[in-house]
Amino acid sequence: MIVVEIVPVDKRRSKVILDEDFTLVLYRGELRKFGIEEGKPISEETYEEILREVLFKRARERVLFLLKSSDKTEQELRRKLKDGGYPKEAADYAIEFLKEHHFIDDENYGRRYVEFNSERKSQRQIQYELQKKGLDKEVIQEILREQPVDEEVQILAYLKKKCIKAEEMDFKERGKVMAALGRRGFSYDAISHVLGGIYSED
Repeated sequence: MIVVEIVPVDKRRSKVILDEDFTLVLYRGELRKFGIEEGKPISEETYEEILREVLFKRARERVLFLLKSSDKTEQELRRKLKDGGYPKEAADYAIEFLKEHHFIDDENYGRRYVEFNSERKSQRQIQYELQKKGLDKEVIQEILREQPVDEEVQILAYLKKKCIKAEEMDFKERGKVMAALGRRGFSYDAISHVLGGIYSED
């Protein structure tokens, strides 16, 4: 590995860019300790030493700090570590540590997420957001089968909040309301059932 460039991140830290598409973020004292200079190679032994002595511990502390503020999925934590300049080996170590000590569990995270959001978000929206957070589609579907989202209750609450009376709407008004509910992610079946049926032209 060759050090292509060393870019200051702040007054104390620098980003070390290596030729094999690796990036490390180290403090100035660490650069001196491991003899890291632009244009010079880093041996495999030195790289492993940096991982063991510095980055593994730092990545572990970073994910523990991130979990203090809120629950996160494995993918979210990996993304944070990558953005922070941690190599994959350090991220793997930190994530494995969290799993061993039961600090993260994506399936349990998904269950809590559904429970918290099932009264204010549509099933489609919940599924989309959990997939973005890295949960497997089949796992999400299983959770939603066990903890179904009552979209009809949410739709009724929406109509009440907007002072909309389904029985007083004409065809055009019903179409607008259905479109608005559709954009919020509610299913066609739930919308049409609450609105008391639809015309065949819809």
